[in-house]
Amino acid sequence: MNGQLTLFASLEQAEAPASNLAIPQIAGEQVGGSDAGSQAFRQFGKNESDIKRLLDLHRKEGGKGPGRRRGLEVLNKSAIVLITAFWEAYCEDVLSEALLYLTEHASNASLLPRDIRNRVATELKREENHQAVWSLSGDGWRTHLLERFDLMKEQRARKLNTPKATQIDDLFLTGLGLKNISESWLIAPGKDANWSREKLDKFVSLRGAIAHRGVDGDSVTKKLVDEYFSVIRRLVAKTDDAVKEHIEKALASNPW
Repeated sequence: MNGQLTLFASLEQAEAPASNLAIPQIAGEQVGGSDAGSQAFRQFGKNESDIKRLLDLHRKEGGKGPGRRRGLEVLNKSAIVLITAFWEAYCEDVLSEALLYLTEHASNASLLPRDIRNRVATELKREENHQAVWSLSGDGWRTHLLERFDLMKEQRARKLNTPKATQIDDLFLTGLGLKNISESWLIAPGKDANWSREKLDKFVSLRGAIAHRGVDGDSVTKKLVDEYFSVIRRLVAKTDDAVKEHIEKALASNPW
């Protein structure tokens, strides 16, 4: 096992047995207080069927018995890349959905989370156009928030950010005023949010290595894919609930 995957081995040894670590229910089922989840949550449930098809193909071609399957490494690598893409898409989609809900259901800008209001005020003060603040008068703040989010997405695309914990924390803070969303990622018995952040970051780094430099096929096993898939499903469930609670606190209404 190469140096990049050494931490995976140590984390796997520390992880609770699968029987003690229930997989969150996905797509339309109740998860942590969400009756159906956000639209982004349900879309993730649809997207994950592609991952399941890859895993089913792996089982069909390689069988279910013990031992490494030669010639199927490309399926494992493809699954790692897809899982990461679906995770990133979910985060951007649920943020967009929550922001749209805020702009449609907040009767005035004072109901927006304080961090959003402070950030927008700071950004407008930096603008050379000193009349910019007046764009928020009346219902102008609604348009401004949506345009601001579109600009954020363009900036992230140019920077080629990856969906690691720090980037996801920053995404929800700058876009929704939700601080440290990764603190809600308590996904395994006896493990804290730092454990979840470390897991996510190492898997996303593996995706980068596969996409940009190539990785020895022997290093990307089906066991690794199964673990990553499980981690991301749990992170999606926890993130959905955290965003829901944030909106409920601001508007006293249930966004989904």
